Amino acid sequence: MNRQQSGFTLVEIAIVLVIIGLLLGGVLKGQELITQAKIKNVANDFNGMSAAIYGYQDRYKRYPGDDNGAAARWTNPLAVSGGGDAKVGAAANAGVLDCSTSAAENCQFWQHLRLAGFIAGDTATKLSPQNAVGGILQVQDGALGLSGLIVCSTNLPGKVANAIDAQFDDGKPETGQVRGTNNPAALQTNLAAGSAYIDDGSTVYVVCKAI
Repeated sequence: MNRQQSGFTLVEIAIVLVIIGLLLGGVLKGQELITQAKIKNVANDFNGMSAAIYGYQDRYKRYPGDDNGAAARWTNPLAVSGGGDAKVGAAANAGVLDCSTSAAENCQFWQHLRLAGFIAGDTATKLSPQNAVGGILQVQDGALGLSGLIVCSTNLPGKVANAIDAQFDDGKPETGQVRGTNNPAALQTNLAAGSAYIDDGSTVYVVCKAI
């Protein structure tokens, strides 16, 4: 008895390949949409922080965190006044602070903004807000060669970091009013001249923007 060997026809194979291509295209497009949403959220963080800082300064004539009238203004027993020297935290902080343990002005900054109603959150905590990629925001006096009040966003993948720098500045991590580093412990050390953001799936950056 002869047995006929069955298999896929060329038309069937072509249909399967088209379906696979459509699925892969949908996945890649979805990933790109997610990345663009993260970029937009991080950019909104920078814009929102600028608005909150200017609003607080306009109302109280002090920077949040540095406000030396905070303890007297609010009845919250955890409210701590700052030094009133027009600087948030010590100059040239070495790296990103853990506000779950630190009592620095950089961490009081967040509580002052919450007490004043400029950002949402528990007014009893000094914890830094999270960004869209699982990092945090940090505000300090100077970073990466920038002077004055600086807002930083941590744990940014290379593609996100590059997009943020290009949107607000020149797209170069070592120059301009937006700068980045892949070493969160060394916020006073610029990347070498000619450096570029690397999107390799593992390297993450701290990007800082002058207010």
